[in-house]
Amino acid sequence: MQPYELFIGLRYTRARQRSRFISFISLVSVIGIALGITVLITVLSVMNGFQREVRTRILSVASHIQISGPSNTLADWRTIADKSRQNPEVVAAAPYVTAQGLLSSGGTVRGAYIRGIIPEAEEKVADLAQHMTTGSLTALKPGEFGIVLGIELARALSVGAGDKVVLIAPQGQVTPAGIMPRLRQFTVVGIFSVDHYEYDSGLGFVDMQDAQTLYRMGEQVSGVRLKLRDLFDAGRVSRELAQSLGPDAYITDWTRLNANFFRAVDIEKRMMFLIVFLIIAVAAFNIVSSLFMAVKDKQADIAILRTLGASPGSVMKIFLIQGTLIGLMGTLAGIAAGIALALNVDVVVPFIEHLFGFKFLSKDVYQISDLPSELRSSDVMLTAFFSFVVSLLATIYPSYRAARINPAEALRYE
Repeated sequence: MQPYELFIGLRYTRARQRSRFISFISLVSVIGIALGITVLITVLSVMNGFQREVRTRILSVASHIQISGPSNTLADWRTIADKSRQNPEVVAAAPYVTAQGLLSSGGTVRGAYIRGIIPEAEEKVADLAQHMTTGSLTALKPGEFGIVLGIELARALSVGAGDKVVLIAPQGQVTPAGIMPRLRQFTVVGIFSVDHYEYDSGLGFVDMQDAQTLYRMGEQVSGVRLKLRDLFDAGRVSRELAQSLGPDAYITDWTRLNANFFRAVDIEKRMMFLIVFLIIAVAAFNIVSSLFMAVKDKQADIAILRTLGASPGSVMKIFLIQGTLIGLMGTLAGIAAGIALALNVDVVVPFIEHLFGFKFLSKDVYQISDLPSELRSSDVMLTAFFSFVVSLLATIYPSYRAARINPAEALRYE
């Protein structure tokens, strides 16, 4: 048999003719809480997806961990690579040469970062191969002076596969006529697109031996790139490698190389959570006005209950149940709508864009042109928990005032 407080509390939530306005305010509270939770879950999911997409695109070119030496050179890189592989979290290592240069074609000149790689080793530490739009990394052969360009860089130079570009190294060579820049003609053997403007517009890959020849590095390299089993262990593994490799090895991981960006995304996510959560708080505090009107409307009923032996605590429970039910209905409705919207952002957003004829994210401005979404159970549970707690807190004071009503005063004018 259910307690009478629960029975009366549930009965008070149903509208009667004289309390339709109170029920309307309660409905507004439910809708407000549901909308706030829906928006919050969707926003958090989109920001999670955005962070995941950018991280994936960065790591398709960058490495989990990067080891270099003094003056950006590493002489005995094979020993460094072998020692690094002894760590159980390291699954692959690849040497690289990196330097700045100017690329020239048909009178157009663009600055670029040139990375010399061993294609077979590079494919083990990065996912660039799956982002090739033309050609492949394996087309880079030592002594053939081939180059793979980012798609935006290739467009700027107006070149495609098979075209020639001139790479000008900043280090000069002394001639009787003075110091002249070193330059070499390269053949475009591939074009990649990772949908990250920084890389697509300013990065070129050549064979490592060709880079060593052009930049006169001999057998030295700029460093070694590592791939880990779990990219989120990069910080811990970096510290372990720093102890085993000694002070001459300069170790950085992907979180530090892109620290400002990911820190900015985390701050934005927290601020969006706070801002949207205020919407839920405002909707939850509509429960206060709803319960106050309900208490005013039910004064005579409260007085009769008190004269029949109901304690102040029982009266308080009745209105706590009523307010909690409103908050629970809004929370459940918001969770259902939020999950449905977050899982279908890729369908809803294009429909809205087509309907109104505009683009949310322009590819010319943003790194990502489509809104990605990654729904996390932790975000859903955290949102539901805080929303329900705020709704519950909003019911306490009106319920307390209901319990303090004096039966004699309430029945005086009845």
